[in-house]
Order: sequence, then C-alpha cells, then structure tokens
Amino acid sequence: MNAMRDVCNISSEFGVAAALEARRLSEKYGKDYLSCDDLVSIMGIGKNNARQLINNTAFPTIEVGNRKVVSVIAFALWSLKDSDMYA
Repeated sequence: MNAMRDVCNISSEFGVAAALEARRLSEKYGKDYLSCDDLVSIMGIGKNNARQLINNTAFPTIEVGNRKVVSVIAFALWSLKDSDMYA
C-alpha cells in the first residue's frame, strides 16, 4: 500500500518524465518488462551487478515463474526517484 501512496505523491513533472522514459524504453526493447540482460544493456553494468540489483529488496521487481523482472514504468520511476532534477 505504501508503494501506491508513493506513486500518487510524485510531482507531475516527475510523472511525465518517468512516463516518457518508460515509453522510450518500451519501444526500444519491444517489451513492457525488463530482464537482467536488458538491465545490463540499459545501465551499462555487468551481469553480476544487474543480478545484485534485481535481487535487492529496494529494487521494484516482480516474479514471473522463477524469473524476476521489472516493469518498464517501475524501472523509469526507480531510476528517476533520486535525481536532483526532481528533488
């Protein structure tokens, strides 16, 4: 429930920026959910770092079968949340 409250409390600029970034990523990768390999490509990090991130409880993953993935919009919100631009 806290996650929903957090999403509702974001500023409109932050929400628009996240929506635009989510749309860009979704169109570029042709999917709405990102895998560990997608995170490697997007973030320019190694596979071990991507695995650590995806297994971190602060990172917004969901389980699909035995795989963990992150929705494009959740990733966009997560990547922008600590940005000084929207603080």
